[in-house]
Amino acid sequence: MEIRIFKSEVEASRFVCKRLIETLDESRSVNLGLATGGTYVSTYERLVDAYQRGEVTFNHVRTFNLDEYLDLSPDHPQTYRNFMQRHLFAHVDIPAQNIHFPPTDEHADYSAYDSLIEAKGGIDLQLLGIGANGHIAFNEPGTPFDSRTHRIKLDETTRRANQRFFKRFEDVPHYAVTMGVATILDARSILLSAFGEEKAEAVRAMIKDTPDPQTPATALQKHPDVTIVLDEAAAQKVRA
Repeated sequence: MEIRIFKSEVEASRFVCKRLIETLDESRSVNLGLATGGTYVSTYERLVDAYQRGEVTFNHVRTFNLDEYLDLSPDHPQTYRNFMQRHLFAHVDIPAQNIHFPPTDEHADYSAYDSLIEAKGGIDLQLLGIGANGHIAFNEPGTPFDSRTHRIKLDETTRRANQRFFKRFEDVPHYAVTMGVATILDARSILLSAFGEEKAEAVRAMIKDTPDPQTPATALQKHPDVTIVLDEAAAQKVRA
């Protein structure tokens, strides 16, 4: 693991944006694995600004989002598809047919998402966040490291953390579909960002604890090319 610590979330997001632009510039065809949530809002805003200045294009990019809620209507503003439209897709030149999300039909064959990623050549760079309970994507504690795209019941701590995006706690979804841990580890390169004191213990466990499915993020220790991007608050227990 390469660990990069920045004074602030602003500086960290600037670094992540630069890394993404470098990845887009390296190849005529790029497969990005994308994450949602507050961690990457600033990064996506910077990417949009770079596109509007003519510094980057997305017309050669395919995207594969990590996860999606299962118990929200497609037009609900808090679906991850709508999040990505608001913060990135609607503002850049990515072809609509190149945007991919895991299937959300109740009877879907979720393994089809893994097959699609493989058929398109695999993910070149996967963005990740981390939950306070150590989850990556929506792989909650106890998810096997050999898991592939699957349906999952969200942990109570995850629902509490996501309550800020909904009017009431009762509105927070109970279920999601997510790339599995093994799916994530198939990416050629992984970049995980974590900001804020509330993530400090999960970050410490991810880096220092023995790999254990009870802390899914520890699986990243098994990957040969992982960059961890932190602000000082999230890094405080790594430095201790």
